[in-house]
Amino acid sequence: MIHFILSLRWITLLAAAGAAIGALLIFGVGGIKLAYALGFAFLPSETSGLTVIASVMQATDAFLFGLVLIVFAYAITFGFAFDLPETARSRLPQWMRVSGISELKITLMEVILVYLVVDFATDMVEVETHVSWQMLMKPAAILCIAASLRLVWISHLGSQGTVEEEPDNSTHLGPG
Repeated sequence: MIHFILSLRWITLLAAAGAAIGALLIFGVGGIKLAYALGFAFLPSETSGLTVIASVMQATDAFLFGLVLIVFAYAITFGFAFDLPETARSRLPQWMRVSGISELKITLMEVILVYLVVDFATDMVEVETHVSWQMLMKPAAILCIAASLRLVWISHLGSQGTVEEEPDNSTHLGPG
């Protein structure tokens, strides 16, 4: 029975493969948005400057999300399916060392926050002066998610035995 349950960990490789394929697709989307911005950079018009800025911001956001998907694929593969030897793990950059599912959840929340901030900034660039009160919904959502991230972060640190210390990992936006 235990052997059967342990063999189910290989199913996690499907999730890792999905994340890796998703990362490749997102990198492609980012490249297309960057090419789109490059095309507007050489077209003289009044709105091309704002369109270039918005497209570059969207491309940067896509590349960031693709990078996070690669980290997720790595963490799923070597955190759940395979055991990476400690010598190999120590050679990895600090941001690629994920110690558990709670760090993955925190990273996902951070990425959602970054995406929403970039999306809001892009919206503000695109609408120029047509600002309405409904546009405050996204900043309100950002504040709510940031507050929940803070609570999750404190809970994560509390489960590690200390709330006062910052972990060595510099990938998180934890308490300042």
